[in-house]
This record gives sequence, C-alpha cells and structure tokens, in this order.
Amino acid sequence: MSTRHMDEATAEAIEDLPPSAKLVAKVLEHNDGLTQRELAEETLLPDRTVRYALTRLEEQDAVTARFSFTDARKRVYSLN
Repeated sequence: MSTRHMDEATAEAIEDLPPSAKLVAKVLEHNDGLTQRELAEETLLPDRTVRYALTRLEEQDAVTARFSFTDARKRVYSLN
C-alpha cells in the first residue's frame, strides 16, 4: 500500500462533505487502493455509511474506482 498526499483541489472538493466521507478520504490518502470492505474495516464505519461516503466522494471526483484484478466483483478505490 502506498501513501498519497491529498492535493489542494481534492481537499477543497471534500471540504463540505460529511465527516464519514472525509474519514474515508483520509484513509485512502494513507492506504491507496482499498475495497469497500477494507475501508469499512479501516474506518470502523458500517458498510452502508462507507457506500454513502464513496458515492459522495465520487460525485466530487475525489476518488476513482476500478475493478479488482483478483476479484472482478469488487471495486478498488483510490484518491484522485
């Protein structure tokens, strides 16, 4: 897992988002390329809350989702 630093544009994009979305973004900043399940485990948030946070982050173009190479049913999320 690699660490990425959030750029100013991404930080501004998430400024008005709920705390759960900010937490998910912060975890992705330090652990790039996590699945929804892994994000739930890292943040200790319920799956539903993580899904909502990811949706809000995607709406702001703050995260990118791609299909997992090991399991095409899963998506891997990275900070933009």
